[in-house]
Amino acid sequence: MTRIATLLLSLFAFSAAEAATVLITGASRGIGFEFAKRYAEQKWDVIATARSPEDDEALQALASAHSNVRLEVLDVTDHAGIDALATKLKNTPIDVLINNAGVAGGRNTQDFGAVDYSVFNDVMNINVLGPLKVTEAFLDHVAASDQKKIINISSSEGRLSQVRGSRQPFYRASKSALNMVMKNVSIHPTVQEKGVIIGLLTPGFVDTDFTAGLPKQMMIDVETSVSRSMAMIEKYDLEMSGRYFANTGEEMTW
Repeated sequence: MTRIATLLLSLFAFSAAEAATVLITGASRGIGFEFAKRYAEQKWDVIATARSPEDDEALQALASAHSNVRLEVLDVTDHAGIDALATKLKNTPIDVLINNAGVAGGRNTQDFGAVDYSVFNDVMNINVLGPLKVTEAFLDHVAASDQKKIINISSSEGRLSQVRGSRQPFYRASKSALNMVMKNVSIHPTVQEKGVIIGLLTPGFVDTDFTAGLPKQMMIDVETSVSRSMAMIEKYDLEMSGRYFANTGEEMTW
């Protein structure tokens, strides 16, 4: 083998070894899709999960355009399915796990006096139990990586200190609960022993189909939101674990 060929092989092996991996839940739309797109463009290995990625044209196009994008089926309410995917990926270290999948619960189901409790259960199952189960199932994958980060997409709507009017109690409660659950996870001895960083991050008031119909004057576009969020994810370290930040860098009060 020539010296040039040996050098090229060495460089290829180094590049492959340096490639980081991100797993994103709820990657079929909104900021989840933008995360997948941006990490793919930065040459990360991307595991983009959704309930039906085979039926999603945008995800299929993304995977076709980027060989480093892998699509996987994941419904965060299906705990057996979460365990199955974790087993399937058991030899894959995951540098950054982004618990992004979430729902708001609709606007006509949350009014006091006409509460739809089945919808409330769905919101809590997806927004709180889902991230907790995904975190449990993939903890060792994250611990085996170089970066060791689990980032949970929260919301300023979950801040008790900011409640001024009555709106979206299901969604607000779920994000408050997510913050509390993940704060507890961050200080659990097993998590601390493994050196895993637990992040709580609000992406801002983002103009996506998730916020369709709401006033756009105060919204930011999805590209800006994800750019800022990725910068914050890169900054997250063990000293910040369990703390709650806006993607602008401001530490949030609860």
